[in-house]
Amino acid sequence: MSIADNIKSLKNETAGKKVSLIAVSKTKPVEDIKQAYDAGQRLFGENMVQELLEKHEHLPADIQWHLIGHLQSNKVKYIAPFIGMIQSVDSLKLLQEINKHAAKHKRVIDCLLQIYIADEETKYGLGFDEAIELLRNEEVSELNNIRIRGLMGIATNTDNEKQIKDEYYELKTFFDGIKQSFFRKDAAFDTLSMGMSSDYKVAIEQGSTMVRLGSTIFGQRVIKHWKNN
Repeated sequence: MSIADNIKSLKNETAGKKVSLIAVSKTKPVEDIKQAYDAGQRLFGENMVQELLEKHEHLPADIQWHLIGHLQSNKVKYIAPFIGMIQSVDSLKLLQEINKHAAKHKRVIDCLLQIYIADEETKYGLGFDEAIELLRNEEVSELNNIRIRGLMGIATNTDNEKQIKDEYYELKTFFDGIKQSFFRKDAAFDTLSMGMSSDYKVAIEQGSTMVRLGSTIFGQRVIKHWKNN
């Protein structure tokens, strides 16, 4: 199936489920992203700041870019002028840096707190207790140029569907608790980003409102270098 067919199929599959599709375009060439764009896709996710910057220059301005990979504080300044959402916030320091550069550009940048739910040491994210501690910090309420929209999590890379289901169930339960405790009157806290190509169906069943899909959209083929040279 073509990229356009894959997007159409996914939209039909998720119709009525109130879930947003992020096309994970890391390592993908501009022409593939254009095919997805021409099929109506507007939300794209990138892992690396440098790759994101160069693609942003060569692609339509109405694309909403999401940074979904680990973000170093010293790289925030490069994406602050245009980034749609930063899904991988894992510290107060990073929130403060995003706020600082958003203010310079007179913007409010949407953020998700990345929560550590996987049984893997290589994953980033806040523990449940760390996330609560961060949200209780009075300094967060002073950050007027960021908006915490919800949570993001990456499940363990395993074929054990029950484990994945349990991890997503725990994150959804935590999301509901955070909503009730800290964002009860904030309608903007509405995003639970969990689920990738290998497990998005389980994630949606467990309450995901946003899935990050790479191979499901772009296909399992030999990766071409994304640059046009």
